[in-house]
Amino acid sequence: MFRHSLLLIFRNFKKFRTTFLINLIGLSSGLACAMLICLWVMDEWRMDKNFPHDARILHVLGNHHQTAGIKTSLHTPGVLAEALKQDFPEVEYAVATRPPGTMPKFTIGTGTESFKARHLFASQDYFRIFPFPLADGNPEKALSGKESILLSESMARKMFHTTEGLIGKPVTWQQKRQFTISGIFRDLPPNVSEPYDYILSYDIFLKEFNVHWDNHNAMTFVMLKPGADVGAFNKKIADYIKTKIDFTSVKLSTQRHSENYLYGNFTNGVQDGGRIEYVRLFSLVAIFILLIASINFMNLSTARASRRMKEVGVKKAIGAGKGSLIFQYLGESVLISFISFIVALAAVYLLLPFFNTVTAKQLTLFADMRLIGFFAVLTLATGLLAGSYPALYLSGFRPVAILKGNFTSSLRELWVRKGLVVFQFSISIVLILAVIVVFMQLRYVQNKNMGYDRENVVYFFKEGPMKEESRLFMQRLRELPGVVNASNATGNVTTHWGTTTGVEWPGKDKDANIEFGCQSIDVGFIETMGLQMAQGRSYSADFPSDSSGLIINEAAVAVMGLSDPVGKEVTFWGDKCKIIGVVKNFHFKSVHKAMSPWLYYFRPDQASAVVARLRPENTKETVARIESLIREMNPGSVPELKFMDEDFQAVYQTESRVGVLSRYFAGIAILISCLGLFGLAAFSAERRMKEISIRKVLGGSGAHIIYLLSADFTKLVLVAICVALPIGYWIASNWLDTFAYRIELQWWYFVVAGMFALAIAWLTVGSQAVKAARTNPVRHLKD
Repeated sequence: MFRHSLLLIFRNFKKFRTTFLINLIGLSSGLACAMLICLWVMDEWRMDKNFPHDARILHVLGNHHQTAGIKTSLHTPGVLAEALKQDFPEVEYAVATRPPGTMPKFTIGTGTESFKARHLFASQDYFRIFPFPLADGNPEKALSGKESILLSESMARKMFHTTEGLIGKPVTWQQKRQFTISGIFRDLPPNVSEPYDYILSYDIFLKEFNVHWDNHNAMTFVMLKPGADVGAFNKKIADYIKTKIDFTSVKLSTQRHSENYLYGNFTNGVQDGGRIEYVRLFSLVAIFILLIASINFMNLSTARASRRMKEVGVKKAIGAGKGSLIFQYLGESVLISFISFIVALAAVYLLLPFFNTVTAKQLTLFADMRLIGFFAVLTLATGLLAGSYPALYLSGFRPVAILKGNFTSSLRELWVRKGLVVFQFSISIVLILAVIVVFMQLRYVQNKNMGYDRENVVYFFKEGPMKEESRLFMQRLRELPGVVNASNATGNVTTHWGTTTGVEWPGKDKDANIEFGCQSIDVGFIETMGLQMAQGRSYSADFPSDSSGLIINEAAVAVMGLSDPVGKEVTFWGDKCKIIGVVKNFHFKSVHKAMSPWLYYFRPDQASAVVARLRPENTKETVARIESLIREMNPGSVPELKFMDEDFQAVYQTESRVGVLSRYFAGIAILISCLGLFGLAAFSAERRMKEISIRKVLGGSGAHIIYLLSADFTKLVLVAICVALPIGYWIASNWLDTFAYRIELQWWYFVVAGMFALAIAWLTVGSQAVKAARTNPVRHLKD
């Protein structure tokens, strides 16, 4: 019996091969797409969730109460961790860190070789809160020595070609200090949001950098004791910094460490989204694409079932039981689903390297078998649901009624099928509109005048003798062929490194607390960056008094309310300074944020980076010359030059990835929808062939027949357009509202999305309509 039913199933696959292939391609495409998205979503959910006491590990945040509102910062004073541990009994452990994302890569070496690597400064409790396993060394003592360094296994192999017997070996840092290896830690798992290659004692950071209660340059983490109340702890620490410096406006709060990756955005001191928005968005996309594929499968299965009624009648008339018919139809549906599942797994396996490149992930298909199991169950459920109509509904009809032809499809069945087609195309049109809006916004951002010229500008950070002999180095750099200009700065325009509220000016409201971006620069920086002066002048070696001069931007002028700012005296960090120039506004941050007040101060000795503008021709040769000069001035160093336009692109990395992924997902949704429409059009044409043949015999033209077959489907797509465009408008408006500088939604975006969907539908249905119009009527009228 089973063998006979299986044989019938394969014969039906062969008989209705078009339907079989459409179902297979559509369902496997939907499953593959949903699997890829689920792998990405699961990886996002796992970020920073590596630790057994996750619920007790808190990131201490600083809420800066300013005139414009509350700004929440991940950084707090570098001395806060130890103070919290001493003054609050709820705190079991506390650690201060300076992660790699906030500073450049430093050079470490063996004495004969040097490497650029990502660092982490961490205090002694680090491995008690974040228990990453050590391959060698004692985690409780590894960070106790001030001259200790811990290497990752990969870094140890890179430097010493082994991970064994390295405890006690020397490592040079920045060509000027020597540390002793106190431990080798296992390579960090891929779900650590800020990976690093080596760890130094936080005491080094305390010595090397300016650390005090009013300088928020570290990250503070605490692990509360079991049973401690997080809400009560937040209330206790809120005004803690005020007990150390009474003029501060900063209040403390905490967020679970594992939540920061996904819930990293704050508005006026309240958590307000973050990467979680994209997780939700793509989760919905996965669900909708899977729905489209499932709808196709069910639509075609039910449509084909109604063409097999005579088969059902004959089988029942010669004694086939209802159970055997149910088994056959359910078996067909489940088998197609299973084959689609296998094809989807193969597709995901083949596409995963490309998908990892697009998403910058390290996803693996079989890392979590629960995901495979979930999709297997989902596929089985889809197969059972799609096969339930022919299995249960048709098998219940009386054979006499079917064989006499007294059966017609119900109006309800027809309307359900039409509704599902409208639903499919509505989703596809929303995705098409999303692709257009994301593309136009990214193009706007990339072409927007940011107020400076980022083309052909490189920057790098100074180390060792190159830093100590900065004037000589800058002189030789400017003399290199291909270098137009060069200067010093702290950081660069796209990743500024400082903010302050320590600015006072005549007429300032005594209650105003306004944050300024600030950057230390040298002579020539304004010119090198291509910034435009609105008033006054930039720094010059001809004016010794410039050491106490400030340059501010137009946004700062507006905030300060100065009508004629040049020459005005202001107080900056307690010192009297004069404004010597006003630079036109420029975007030093993402256009998600509004233009901020900004000031430059003249402290070349504090500048950590070099910025150089190159001639557009022979750029590679110029870069090679700069690298050669760096090696000459700083023997043993590893030059690492970055182009500023690449940094600019990195600022919008998330949006770029969303744009790329949305294009692919929209394409898949359209493909699956069109496959379904193709199948239904073919079924409709086949069902109406006698009608079409009679019309042709009576003189009906091919164009009229094409119109007749296309009209119904055109109406469905038009309804889908009417449904989708308002929804698309709402989604696009909400996404664009996250940008301070954005495009306006144009009417033609919606026209293009609608017409594109309509054109695809016409091509899909039209191909079947043309085929039907060219059929010889004799072939069908002779029956």
